[in-house]
Amino acid sequence: MASLTDRPLRAGSRLERALRAGYFAVTAELLAPDSADPEDAYRNALPLAEVCDGINATDGSGANCHMSSLGCCALLLQAGYDPVLQVACRDRNRIAIQGDLLGAAALGVRNVLCLTGDDVSNGDQPEAKRVFDFDSIQLLRVAKMMRDQGVFLSGRKLDKAPRFFLGAAANPFVPPLEWRPHRLAKKIEAGADFIQTQYCFDVPRLKLYMQRVRDLGLHEQVYLLVGVGPLRSEKTAEFMRTRVPGVWIPDALVERLTKTPKAKKKEEGIQICIEIIQQVREIEGIHGVHVMAYRQEETIAQIIREAGLLPRHPFGDKPRRAAHPAGPVAAVGEEAMKLKE
Repeated sequence: MASLTDRPLRAGSRLERALRAGYFAVTAELLAPDSADPEDAYRNALPLAEVCDGINATDGSGANCHMSSLGCCALLLQAGYDPVLQVACRDRNRIAIQGDLLGAAALGVRNVLCLTGDDVSNGDQPEAKRVFDFDSIQLLRVAKMMRDQGVFLSGRKLDKAPRFFLGAAANPFVPPLEWRPHRLAKKIEAGADFIQTQYCFDVPRLKLYMQRVRDLGLHEQVYLLVGVGPLRSEKTAEFMRTRVPGVWIPDALVERLTKTPKAKKKEEGIQICIEIIQQVREIEGIHGVHVMAYRQEETIAQIIREAGLLPRHPFGDKPRRAAHPAGPVAAVGEEAMKLKE
């Protein structure tokens, strides 16, 4: 199997080029707005523009309805950003998913994160019907087939194959811990070029996971970006570890927030996130971080700055101005790339 540096460029996105060049990459999550106004998407993306190599547009995160990931990606592309399309298997069958992938490629989307998706029972419309025609591994295989073989799953030939830098999610932090690296191996075999993990609040547990990943040689086959994010308070931590599937937060971290004065809890949560990023950077086989903070894009930008992850490095095409008359956001595309090497 070709190493990360030997394999050909999959799509040539800014994110892929940054990783290929050996830079510690930064992606961030943009919560899709509950709005039909493109200004809301632009406004949410603006704080992330100068601090990220890629911006994830969520796809019904938490099984709640928001503007579609594809719609957000189209708007981000108009502003000159490098979006990451999230595709969850929960809501669409294989016909719709393959059609969306082609449509995304035609729009210029080059990064795709393949997800199984949160169950509808986690959202605010639990009576919705589940689809789950694919899971994330099957979706990866189909997206890779479309890219590398130029065919649909049916075998019907594509007139023009899409170019995708394919991603998947991983969770190193919940049992069965010994099985997690093998699950990662399956996603790599299915076609994953990069991985974004669940929130990391336990660096020792991540180190144990990465030791096994290195033992299996997986760190040389995929780019690993570790999920990080701030906690506003111990109440937020308790909610996340009891109500959000897959999130592990150790007691010591909750106790640290509990002992912090109320007026300083938010700053302490930010500091904890920064400390985790700095520790993660020292782990062999980690290629970047994925920063997540619900409706806190300004805080994400602050964390990236204060963690010493700037300046970012511009790769790929020069951003274009947004085609939509976005007022003060219209020039975001150019401003986003005024970065120093």
